[in-house]
Amino acid sequence: MIHYKTQAEIEKIRKSCSMVIEALTRVADLLKPGMDGLTIDAAAEEVIRDYGALPGFKGFNGFPSTLCISKNESVVHGIPDDVPFTETDILSIDCGVLFDGYYGDSAYTFALGEVDNAVMQLLAVTRESLYRGIAKAVEGNRMGDIGHAVQHFCEQEHKYSIVRELVGHGIGEELHEAPEVPNYGRRGMGSKLKQGLVIAIEPMVNMGRKSVVQARDGWTINTKDGKPSAHFEHTVAIGKQGADILSDHTLLEAAIKNNANLKEVSLKN
Repeated sequence: MIHYKTQAEIEKIRKSCSMVIEALTRVADLLKPGMDGLTIDAAAEEVIRDYGALPGFKGFNGFPSTLCISKNESVVHGIPDDVPFTETDILSIDCGVLFDGYYGDSAYTFALGEVDNAVMQLLAVTRESLYRGIAKAVEGNRMGDIGHAVQHFCEQEHKYSIVRELVGHGIGEELHEAPEVPNYGRRGMGSKLKQGLVIAIEPMVNMGRKSVVQARDGWTINTKDGKPSAHFEHTVAIGKQGADILSDHTLLEAAIKNNANLKEVSLKN
């Protein structure tokens, strides 16, 4: 069952999302080669708990950490560890917060300072595809319009691959609610989008083939061919004139710009 949100509920989700962005901004301030996932995870958790909120992922179905940190060929759900980051790593960092009964959720793929230009293009296309999908998140459209926009941009225009096994989701009093939000689909198909629907749109895009495999830790999802993958996510509320992005990345991207150890993600063509 889909739970449509009142404006008051949407504002609570926005508040939780703002804490997600504060935590990810702290990550962006700190990230550098030689640092490890456990350090970043602890810093993000401190930000969240300082607000009196709870990490949304920690303990969720047994997940052990505040952040999902997925490196290079890892798509999503990576568990933070003590292996130092290198100057050529890309890191999908996904964060959730529970505050006042409502969840927020957002993700960003960070690039350390010597990441190859071809990999940076993957990140830029994936980020842009998120906004292509959000542009279709308007009352009266259908879920397939969002997925088609993401898929066409990534697969037809840029020859990357959309992961099929993992999708976005509704969000509110539960971290994962109906409906599912695929990153592929046909225009005009799927459930109709209505005002009050809040969803997490999160393209997961592989440089090589779309196939993925689960690691032995029972959580991490990797590309089957070992090639890099990128992941960006926003929580948005469907509106009559357009989507309301509840997880604004402005602060986060300003922190990336100010960190000499990170590369900015921007589309070149």
